[in-house]
Amino acid sequence: MSICHIEIDTAGMPAPTPEIEQERKVAIFDLLEENTFGLPARDDRTVPNGPYRLTLSIREKRLVFDVDTEDGQDAAEFHLSLSPFRQVVKDYWQICESYYDAVKKLPPGQIEAIDMARRGIHNEGARILQERLENKAEVDIDTSRRLFTLICVLHFGG
Repeated sequence: MSICHIEIDTAGMPAPTPEIEQERKVAIFDLLEENTFGLPARDDRTVPNGPYRLTLSIREKRLVFDVDTEDGQDAAEFHLSLSPFRQVVKDYWQICESYYDAVKKLPPGQIEAIDMARRGIHNEGARILQERLENKAEVDIDTSRRLFTLICVLHFGG
């Protein structure tokens, strides 16, 4: 059970900053290197086995997970409200800006403190995502963290 390919649908969104583009590339690379992603069994239908191809997008102010099998057959699609993510995404980008600024001019101790706060907010976002995916997709915490990064990238543009 895993993701073998991921796409971020950024159609109609502003071009990302270099920092956001780097976050996206690292999250996708890490996600494809190692992830746990499965679709739970449903009473009313069989669930195709992975690995899966995942497309993340924002449509009508909802986060859309479009999941296909490796050979391109539809496996699942689910839509999540962005509301539970709004504040944590905002907090995450604010602390990231502080972190990027700190790296340029602050001593290591202060950078480390900001980075710890950044990781805490990131973990909170990953936890919210795991809760929102309950009964839709099975993910471990590391996969949830990387997916949360990609949601932040999408949310930035949306």
